[in-house]
Amino acid sequence: MATPIGNLEDLSARAIRVLRTADIVACEDTRVSRTLLQRISAPGRCVALHAHNEARQSPILLAAVADGARIALISDAGTPAVSDPGARLVAAAQARGMTVVPIPGPSAVTAAVSVAALADGRFRFEGFLPTRSGQRRARLQQLATSDVAVVLFEAPHRIEALAAEMAATMEPTRIVVVGRELTKRFEQIARLEVGALAAWLGADADRRRGEFVLVIHPAEEPQSSELLSELGRRAIAVLAEAMPPRAAARAAARISGDDADSLYRFRAGQRSTDADQ
Repeated sequence: MATPIGNLEDLSARAIRVLRTADIVACEDTRVSRTLLQRISAPGRCVALHAHNEARQSPILLAAVADGARIALISDAGTPAVSDPGARLVAAAQARGMTVVPIPGPSAVTAAVSVAALADGRFRFEGFLPTRSGQRRARLQQLATSDVAVVLFEAPHRIEALAAEMAATMEPTRIVVVGRELTKRFEQIARLEVGALAAWLGADADRRRGEFVLVIHPAEEPQSSELLSELGRRAIAVLAEAMPPRAAARAAARISGDDADSLYRFRAGQRSTDADQ
């Protein structure tokens, strides 16, 4: 079930009722959850269920359900099994034919999307990117050509690195909506171009604190690869041998006048074809 991501007033009456009647509350951090349960006078026993013990703890919890216990699953904030533990427990319960009832509520994803002003409302949720810089950049290069908005989570100690990696892999004019500390006292929402994100973060130390949700608007409709000039095709082929793909596409675009995103896709298609042969 969903719990507040910052504002206790967002906890629904239904969620309060379920937590008050639960025998066991499986939670990510028992210290955090006990505070919430005490505030709503919920007597259920807290049991830790997190990334390091979910496989071991799930059979124990399901055995309790089989014996008649009512279990509520929550995470520290938001909805469990969405970039938080819980998916294994839910899958195991469903495999045993047990009923799993979602209790919807606060969500950083939908909160951010609702203020991102997406023209068609379509988006893909990526959650947290890989922590290793090489893997992160590779994933961002794949997302750079997405024709739907992309929603990312990020921690404060990695937000500056993410801004730099986005600037290196995406067109600088691409729109990104940054939600910082959503629903909390110091909530901040900013609509920026990707190329301005690093400077925005650097202008105020407070902007680099808290939890982040980023909604990256879709890439602009690229030029068809069939319309690329011969000069552009040759330029990207040569430059991509010595430069990162996104930088090579931008350089080839300056040389040929072609669309950089189209050149990037063209080169990606060439590499895919070569790999299949």
